[in-house]
Amino acid sequence: MKFTLSWLKTHLDTDAPLDQITATLTRIGLELEDVDDRGAALAPFRIARVTEATPHPNADRLRVCTVDTGTETVRVVCGAPNARTGMKGVFAPPGTFIPGTGITLKVGEIRGVQSAGMLLSEREMGLGEDHAGIVDLPEDAPVGVPYAQWAGLDDPVIDISVTPNRGDCFAVRGIARDLAAGGIGVLKPWLPARVAPAFRGGPRWQIDWPEACPWILGRTIRNLRNGPSPHWLQDRLTSIGLRPINALVDMTNFFTIDLGRPLHVFDVAKLTGDVLTLRPGRGETFRALNGRDYTATPEDCAIVDAAGVQSMAGVIGGEPTGCDAATTAVFIECALFDPVRVAQTGRRHQVVSDARQRFERGIDPALMPDAVEAATAMVLELCGGEPGEVTEAGTPPTWQRTATLRFERIPGLGGSDISADEAVASLERLGFAVQSRDATRVTVSVPPWRNDVAAEVALEQAETLDPAIAAKAAEGCAAIEPECDLIEEVLRLRGLDAIPPVSLPRASPVPLATLSPKQVRTELVRRTLAAQGLAECVTFSFMAQAEAALFGDTPEALRLTNPIAADLDQLRPTPIATLALAAQRNAARGYADVALFEIGPEYALAAAENQRWIAAGLRAGATPRNWLAAQRPVDAMDAKADLWAAMSAIGVPLDALMLTQDAPGFYHPGRSATVRQGPKTLLGSFGELHPRVLAALDLAGPVVAFQLDLDAIGEPKRRRKAAPDLPPFQLVRRDFAFLVDSEVTADAVLRAARGADRTLIASASLFDVYQGDRLPAGKKSLAIEVTFQPRERTLTDAEIETASQKVVAAVTKATGAALR
Repeated sequence: MKFTLSWLKTHLDTDAPLDQITATLTRIGLELEDVDDRGAALAPFRIARVTEATPHPNADRLRVCTVDTGTETVRVVCGAPNARTGMKGVFAPPGTFIPGTGITLKVGEIRGVQSAGMLLSEREMGLGEDHAGIVDLPEDAPVGVPYAQWAGLDDPVIDISVTPNRGDCFAVRGIARDLAAGGIGVLKPWLPARVAPAFRGGPRWQIDWPEACPWILGRTIRNLRNGPSPHWLQDRLTSIGLRPINALVDMTNFFTIDLGRPLHVFDVAKLTGDVLTLRPGRGETFRALNGRDYTATPEDCAIVDAAGVQSMAGVIGGEPTGCDAATTAVFIECALFDPVRVAQTGRRHQVVSDARQRFERGIDPALMPDAVEAATAMVLELCGGEPGEVTEAGTPPTWQRTATLRFERIPGLGGSDISADEAVASLERLGFAVQSRDATRVTVSVPPWRNDVAAEVALEQAETLDPAIAAKAAEGCAAIEPECDLIEEVLRLRGLDAIPPVSLPRASPVPLATLSPKQVRTELVRRTLAAQGLAECVTFSFMAQAEAALFGDTPEALRLTNPIAADLDQLRPTPIATLALAAQRNAARGYADVALFEIGPEYALAAAENQRWIAAGLRAGATPRNWLAAQRPVDAMDAKADLWAAMSAIGVPLDALMLTQDAPGFYHPGRSATVRQGPKTLLGSFGELHPRVLAALDLAGPVVAFQLDLDAIGEPKRRRKAAPDLPPFQLVRRDFAFLVDSEVTADAVLRAARGADRTLIASASLFDVYQGDRLPAGKKSLAIEVTFQPRERTLTDAEIETASQKVVAAVTKATGAALR
C-alpha cells in the first residue's frame, strides 16, 4: 500500500517528522516496506538567479557567474554552455553532497578564479541523465526557495505491507486512523455533505444473485464534461504508480486509495437498456479495461445490460462501457460484493486489480452512502453536470457486532501490564464504542470498517463428533476469538516491540526428536546415494503426457486442466521419468555420463495411496574414469549396487529379499528385476531402461535406474538393546560350485543354501559365475561361499562334512543343481 506524506496529512492532523511516523507504523503492526524521499537528497539545493555571466579570463569554455541565492550573492565558475545573465537555476552551496557525482562541494579556485558553489544539471541532482547544460527554470521560479519544495519533490512516498486481515488499511484514511490511535496526531473528521438530486431517472439495479452482491448503490450524473483531471489529482495518482486517464476514472481510483472504497463508472450512452443486472455468468465473453477478453463462468458474478456482460463484479470493468472524453452522462457504481467469490473470480481469470485487492479482504459496508455522496461532489467539481437520485438494490447487511474483553486476559495471554483504563482508551481511539464495563471486563461494539474483529469463524469439525461437544466447541470459539482480537489491538497500540519475549515451557529436560523415523530413513538414503557418487536433483512432479506414458499409466484424473506449461500437464508415474529427462538435457549439452538421484513423490491411481515417496536414481553412459579400474558402460548391477547400498543404510535385511522378473515395462525385460520382501511387499526395482524408452527420449544409452519405495519400508520394531552377539568359537568357510540350468537364478541357490541349517549357517554369498564351452549347453556354474558359525563348541571335521552335505542337498532339491 503506497501513499504520500501529504496525502496522509489530508486525514491526519500532525506535525510529527517522517522518521517518527514510519517508526510508529511498524510499531503498531503496519510494517514499513520502503520510503522514497527524493526531497531529502535535494534539501540543500535552492533556486537562484544568475545576475551576471562573463567569460572566464583564463579559459575559453568557462564562465564566471554572479549568483543571487536569495540570502547572499556568490561567485560560481560554470562550464555549462547555457549559463547566461538573467537565467534561473538550481544552486548548491559549499559543503553539500552532490548525489549525481558522489562528491561534497567545497570552495576552490578554477583557473585562478574562486568558485563558491555550483549550478546543477539534472544528472548532478540525480533526477535524470541530462547533463548538456544546467537546469534552466522558468522566470516565475521564486529565488531562495528550496528547489525540491518548488518542484513538488519533497513529498515522500511511503510503502507499507498490509496483512490479509487488515483490509481497512488499504485506505489512506484507515492508516491515518491507526496512526492517530497510536499517538501520532489527530484524525480529521470526514463527513461529506448530501448532494440533492436534480432529476429522477437513469439506469437502475437488479440483483439476481444476492449471495454474491447483497447490496448495491448507483447514481447518474448527466450534462457533464469529462477531461483531464486537475494537477493535484494527477500528482497524487502518479506518485503511487497509477496512470492518470481522465477525471471520471481518476476519481474512482482516488477513492479506492483514499477511502478503500472501490467505485466504477459506466458511460450511460454506451449502456443498452436502463437495467443493470447482477447475475452468474453464462459463458459470455467481454473485453475488459485492460484490453483482454474474459469469459464469465457460472461461478463469476457479472454485471450485464441488455447487450450482455459489461463488468466482472468486484474485479474489473468492461471496455465498451468505459468513460472517455466524449462521455456526457455517467452512472456511478458503489457495491458490496462477497469477498470469497471476488477472490475466486480473480484467481480463476488471473486478474489482479486494486478493487479486487480490497473487496476480497472486506470493505466497510456503512461507508457506501457517504462514498456515493463524496464521489458525486468530486464529479460535480471536476466535470460539472446534474446529479440524479441515488438508486439501490438489495438490503444493507447486518454488520453490527460486539466483543468482550476480560482484563485479566491481557497479562495472561499478552504478557503485558496494560491497565484496564489504558486498554479501553486504546480501543476507543480505534473506533470501538463501549457498550458496558465493570471491574473485570468491557464489552465494545465493533466499527464497520474492522471486518477482522469478531468475525464469523468457520470450524471444520469432524462429522463423527458428538453434536453436544461440537456445539460447545463452537460456542467457546465464538467467545474466545473476539476477545483475542481485542487483546491484539490493545497490545499493538502499546507497541509490538513492547511485548516481552517469553520462552515456551520445555516439554521435557531432553529435547524431543525433531524428525520422525521415516524422515530419518529418508535422510540416510539421501546421504548414502550421494556417497555412491550420485548428484541429487529436484525436478518437477509434472511432465508431458506423451513422455509420462513411456513410464506408466497416465490416467485423466492425474492430468492437469490448467498446467503452468503445455509440456507439464501430467503427474509423473515415477521419479525415474523426470530423471531420464534430466539425463536427456545433459546429453544434449555434451554431458552424456551422468549419475543422478531424487527423493520425491510418484503418482498412480492403482496404488493404495495415490502418492508414494520414492528414492530413485539413474546412471547413464559410462562409469567415471579412475586409475584403479578401467572405464566401462554402466549396467544393471550398478543400479542394483546403489539400491542395495540405500536399503542397507536403513536396515533392510538384505538376506530376506527376493528378486522377481516382473519389473515395470519401462525396464529392459531381460536386464531388470523387482525387489520384494516376501511375496506381497514390493520394495523397489532396478535394471536397464527399455530400448524403446531410450529411442523415444533420444538417449544413446546404456541407461540404468532404480527406485526404492520408502513408504513400503515398515517402522523398525523397538527392541531393548542387548549385548552384541560375539560367538567365541572359530567360524568355518566352505566353497561350493554348482552346475545349474541357465535360467536358475543365483538368488535361488543362495536362499536354498542359507535355509539348509539356519542355526549353523551365518551367511552365503556368490563369488563366481561361469558360462562357456567347457560346460554342457544350457548350463552355468555358480560358486558360493557358505560361512558356518558354531555357538556351542568348535566344529569337528565330521560335523563340517555333515553341514556341507546339508547345503548340497538343499540346493539340489530347490534348484536341481549338481555339485561340480
